[in-house]
Amino acid sequence: MLHRALEQFLSDVHWGDLDTLVVDMPPGTGDIAISLGQLLPRAEVVVVTTPHAAAQQVAVRAAQMAVKTNLRLLGVAENMSRLVGTGQGLFGSGGGDALAAELGKPVLGRIPFDPDLGVYCDRGEPMVLAEPEAEVSRAITELAEAIAATERERGVGIVKPLPLVSA
Repeated sequence: MLHRALEQFLSDVHWGDLDTLVVDMPPGTGDIAISLGQLLPRAEVVVVTTPHAAAQQVAVRAAQMAVKTNLRLLGVAENMSRLVGTGQGLFGSGGGDALAAELGKPVLGRIPFDPDLGVYCDRGEPMVLAEPEAEVSRAITELAEAIAATERERGVGIVKPLPLVSA
């Protein structure tokens, strides 16, 4: 059922001319990763972890599943890396670096924990637009720029179009 729902979502929505489609997948190695590998061959993946060792261990399994389903790993993002404004670690340290080392990929960015980000999300307002100079906004922008700057294989991206099949 999940595969069919994802397939319908990818093919029944009019996407227009996409530069990037971001799919936030749950952690682990379940059916969603397998379905995305089948539905979007050669999609690119940024594996997200927190600094905590347990989160890093789950993320490495997700990365291994991505590779097995022919998704291309771009790198690692460490979320909730520290408390904004203080540098205090909330969830340990080193998870992003350990994951990147194990995968042989770079850490593309570290996003600090900022409670205001949740407030903006609840309002449906991107904090990066409302407060572009905030520490978390700058970190998110830098992560996006790092992803955009990653070297891509020419002509080997997603070749399956996402057409509108019904109106």
